[in-house]
Amino acid sequence: MRKPIIVGNWKMNLTVPVAEKLAGDVASGYQADWADKVEVVVCPTYLQIPAMADVLSGRVGLGAQDLFWEEEGAYTGEISANMLKELGCGYVIIGHSERREYLGETNEMVGKKACAALAAGLVPIICVGESQKQREADETNEFLEKQLLAAVDSIEQADMAQVIVAYEPIWAIGSGDPASPEDAEEIASLIRETLTDKYSQAEAQQCRILYGGSAKADNIAGFIGQDNIDGALVGGASLDAKEFVGMLTSVVK
Repeated sequence: MRKPIIVGNWKMNLTVPVAEKLAGDVASGYQADWADKVEVVVCPTYLQIPAMADVLSGRVGLGAQDLFWEEEGAYTGEISANMLKELGCGYVIIGHSERREYLGETNEMVGKKACAALAAGLVPIICVGESQKQREADETNEFLEKQLLAAVDSIEQADMAQVIVAYEPIWAIGSGDPASPEDAEEIASLIRETLTDKYSQAEAQQCRILYGGSAKADNIAGFIGQDNIDGALVGGASLDAKEFVGMLTSVVK
């Protein structure tokens, strides 16, 4: 059985002291007896990561928002998977729509980053999602299949159990208007079918699929109740400890 997971993406927010306070509040709110029922991860900025390990105390997983695919070299401003691992990260978000849109990340780059993460022992959280324009043109399925297959193209079958895929419809992110649980489930099912065709049903069934896009405490139950949705990639709501812990509480119940 796939354990539900809620991942908080803090994006480019918070000073280090504020981030420490938020992390402490999340760790305090995460009850010890929830460990078998829901996994929780927070992904702060690079600058906040070193301060997080002690605050989270191992109860809450630590992740990064991006990485570079090379181990070292003349890549100004980049961070490698091994550097993140050394700082205590266990997860990394890859291919978020904002990086694709604002920083020109391509499907090929996403695939290389995913392989680098796995090689270093990090769990890649691979993001896929369509725009409003693609949705209205009825191009969603074809577009998402292309994104997904490019991201996992070089990932070995044995590694797929460690991969997390996050469906984040671009039109829903930060809008306050999420996809319906039924629509999100339809896409999650497509993702699992695509992985089944490339690998096998066993690997596809082990892969956790998240929904991302205006997920909150008052709607997470509808998503987590779907057969193929195993949690959420949370943006704005993860910056509010009470809201974020409320999501975890809803999942546990």
